[in-house]
Amino acid sequence: MREFLVEITTTVPEGTDPAEVDRRRAAEAVRAAELAAAGNLVRLWRPVGELRSIGVWRAADEAELHEKVLGTLPLRPWMTPTVTPLESHPNDSAPVDGSR
Repeated sequence: MREFLVEITTTVPEGTDPAEVDRRRAAEAVRAAELAAAGNLVRLWRPVGELRSIGVWRAADEAELHEKVLGTLPLRPWMTPTVTPLESHPNDSAPVDGSR
Protein backbone atom coordinates (compact mmCIF):
# COMPACT_ATOMS: atom_id res chain seq x y z
CA MET A 1 0.00 0.00 0.00
CA ARG A 2 1.14 3.51 -0.80
CA GLU A 3 0.86 6.43 1.60
CA PHE A 4 -0.64 9.81 0.78
CA LEU A 5 -0.73 13.11 2.62
CA VAL A 6 -4.28 14.41 2.24
CA GLU A 7 -5.40 17.90 3.17
CA ILE A 8 -9.18 18.21 3.28
CA THR A 9 -11.23 21.37 3.44
CA THR A 10 -14.93 20.78 4.01
CA THR A 11 -17.40 23.48 3.06
CA VAL A 12 -21.03 22.90 3.94
CA PRO A 13 -23.28 24.43 1.27
CA GLU A 14 -25.16 27.49 2.43
CA GLY A 15 -28.73 26.68 3.40
CA THR A 16 -28.04 23.02 4.27
CA ASP A 17 -30.35 21.76 7.01
CA PRO A 18 -28.35 21.50 10.26
CA ALA A 19 -29.89 18.06 10.87
CA GLU A 20 -28.37 16.88 7.57
CA VAL A 21 -24.98 18.24 8.60
CA ASP A 22 -25.23 16.44 11.95
CA ARG A 23 -26.29 13.20 10.24
CA ARG A 24 -23.38 13.31 7.81
CA ARG A 25 -20.85 14.19 10.51
CA ALA A 26 -22.00 11.24 12.64
CA ALA A 27 -21.80 8.93 9.62
CA GLU A 28 -18.36 10.38 8.81
CA ALA A 29 -17.05 9.39 12.25
CA VAL A 30 -18.30 5.83 11.76
CA ARG A 31 -16.78 5.56 8.27
CA ALA A 32 -13.46 7.05 9.43
CA ALA A 33 -13.27 4.41 12.17
CA GLU A 34 -13.93 1.69 9.59
CA LEU A 35 -11.22 3.04 7.29
CA ALA A 36 -8.78 3.24 10.20
CA ALA A 37 -9.53 -0.38 11.14
CA ALA A 38 -8.96 -1.39 7.50
CA GLY A 39 -5.58 0.40 7.47
CA ASN A 40 -6.58 3.15 5.03
CA LEU A 41 -6.66 6.01 7.53
CA VAL A 42 -3.35 6.12 9.38
CA ARG A 43 -3.40 9.49 11.19
CA LEU A 44 -5.60 12.57 11.13
CA TRP A 45 -4.96 16.05 12.50
CA ARG A 46 -6.82 19.36 12.60
CA PRO A 47 -4.60 22.46 12.61
CA VAL A 48 -5.38 24.62 15.64
CA GLY A 49 -8.04 27.20 14.86
CA GLU A 50 -8.73 25.90 11.34
CA LEU A 51 -11.62 24.04 9.74
CA ARG A 52 -9.58 21.59 7.70
CA SER A 53 -7.88 18.29 8.35
CA ILE A 54 -4.54 16.84 7.38
CA GLY A 55 -4.01 13.12 7.36
CA VAL A 56 -1.92 10.21 6.23
CA TRP A 57 -3.97 7.73 4.23
CA ARG A 58 -3.09 4.43 2.53
CA ALA A 59 -4.34 2.89 -0.70
CA ALA A 60 -2.95 0.80 -3.54
CA ASP A 61 -2.76 3.90 -5.76
CA GLU A 62 -4.24 7.36 -6.11
CA ALA A 63 -7.23 6.13 -8.10
CA GLU A 64 -8.16 3.71 -5.31
CA LEU A 65 -7.65 6.45 -2.73
CA HIS A 66 -10.14 8.73 -4.51
CA GLU A 67 -12.69 6.08 -5.53
CA LYS A 68 -12.70 3.47 -2.77
CA VAL A 69 -11.47 5.42 0.23
CA LEU A 70 -12.15 9.16 0.14
CA GLY A 71 -15.12 8.62 -2.18
CA THR A 72 -16.87 6.60 0.52
CA LEU A 73 -16.85 9.40 3.09
CA PRO A 74 -20.32 10.84 3.77
CA LEU A 75 -18.95 14.40 3.69
CA ARG A 76 -17.08 13.82 0.40
CA PRO A 77 -19.53 15.89 -1.71
CA TRP A 78 -18.61 18.90 0.43
CA MET A 79 -14.86 18.19 0.54
CA THR A 80 -12.00 19.61 -1.45
CA PRO A 81 -9.05 17.24 -1.02
CA THR A 82 -5.45 17.95 -1.94
CA VAL A 83 -3.50 14.71 -2.33
CA THR A 84 0.27 14.35 -2.22
CA PRO A 85 1.76 10.89 -2.83
CA LEU A 86 4.50 10.05 -0.31
CA GLU A 87 7.56 7.84 -0.37
CA SER A 88 9.94 6.88 2.41
CA HIS A 89 12.75 9.25 3.25
CA PRO A 90 16.16 7.68 3.93
CA ASN A 91 16.36 9.52 7.28
CA ASP A 92 12.96 8.34 8.55
CA SER A 93 13.34 6.43 11.80
CA ALA A 94 10.04 4.54 11.50
CA PRO A 95 10.20 0.84 10.62
CA VAL A 96 9.24 -0.09 7.06
CA ASP A 97 5.83 -1.42 8.17
CA GLY A 98 4.93 1.99 9.62
CA SER A 99 4.75 0.84 13.24
CA ARG A 100 6.71 2.50 16.00
